[in-house]
Amino acid sequence: MEGDFIKINDWLRPLSWIYGLGVRFRNMLFDYGILKSQVFDVPVISVGNITVGGTGKTPHVEYLARLLQKKMRVAVLSRGYKRKTKGFLLADDSTTASQIGDEPYQMKQKFPSLIVAVDKHRREGIELLTKQDKQLDVVLLDDAFQHRYVKPGINILLVDYHRLIIYDALLPAGRLREPLSGKNRADIIIVTKCPKDLKPMEYRVITKAMDLFPYQRLYFTTLSYGTMYALFAQKNIRDIQKLRADEHVLLLMGIASPQQLIKDLKPLTPHLTPLSFPDHHSFSRKDIRRINETFATMPEPKCIITTEKDAARLKLVGNSLSEEVRQNIYVLPVEIQFMLEQETIFNENIIGYVRKNSRNSILAKAKDDHKSQDSHRAWDGTRTISFRNY
Repeated sequence: MEGDFIKINDWLRPLSWIYGLGVRFRNMLFDYGILKSQVFDVPVISVGNITVGGTGKTPHVEYLARLLQKKMRVAVLSRGYKRKTKGFLLADDSTTASQIGDEPYQMKQKFPSLIVAVDKHRREGIELLTKQDKQLDVVLLDDAFQHRYVKPGINILLVDYHRLIIYDALLPAGRLREPLSGKNRADIIIVTKCPKDLKPMEYRVITKAMDLFPYQRLYFTTLSYGTMYALFAQKNIRDIQKLRADEHVLLLMGIASPQQLIKDLKPLTPHLTPLSFPDHHSFSRKDIRRINETFATMPEPKCIITTEKDAARLKLVGNSLSEEVRQNIYVLPVEIQFMLEQETIFNENIIGYVRKNSRNSILAKAKDDHKSQDSHRAWDGTRTISFRNY
């Protein structure tokens, strides 16, 4: 499994050792209370990773937002990576991707009632959110596992199946941003982007290799795809499962880990042409010309499929795209699905934690009214008391 997924540069291991000293020293300062982690009176759930590159944070944050906002007032706080603004910014209907970043913009577009804010300093961001909205029930921290100035009630660590941290090395030899021991801070670990046909033996091998503590729980998720919609053409949707057998597809991606997306789409069309850019890539004139020219040379019938994150940035340069591209580019929504029938227990623990720790008296009463006889639903704030065995 290691050879399939991870490339490690042994020549750079001495530099990784030096880098690791600095990271371990910083973590030690937090562990011993020299650097302070702030606890808030509002429930805080952090979603992040310890690797360079994407692990599917946005779809998992969206899953939590979709789960919680049915009955709760939810805010998402992100750093707003590569945005062109500074400080705290609260998104509204007119906010652009360049102001808050492509991922927060994507979430605000998908969930208009969701409170979306960006702030590099998460502690200050949470303080501003809670002061401005006294009815706020929960804050979701996007990409904040290593932002230790905030102590979340639930710390969720995402691990890409294609780049398992147990087989990786510290930067710059590998892609780990901190030592593997950093996973011990997580309450929940989710192995993301798993193949849908993952074998039972692989589950067992990964579970054993992760070497988790009793208070930690391991979940597995896979990608799920919704109905495609036209980025520029109005009221035009398509079912990804109904691509024509002779249709040529240009898969336009600016994401960190595209392997699973490519693997999932290949069985749907024999004519798939991936066109990849770096994660969070800002499309230049040269890039636009490459997209236009590549699509122009493809035989009919043809279309372009892109991700929601890329769509946010493509809107900013839409006028530079050829009319042919504009009329044939579709956005593919990506969601996550839990495997091993783990969804129910995950949902119950997330909702139970928020209800137990909410400032909202209505939610607190709802928690009391919905107490279960199943001990696996209880949380003690940050640690699981008991879980159903799998």
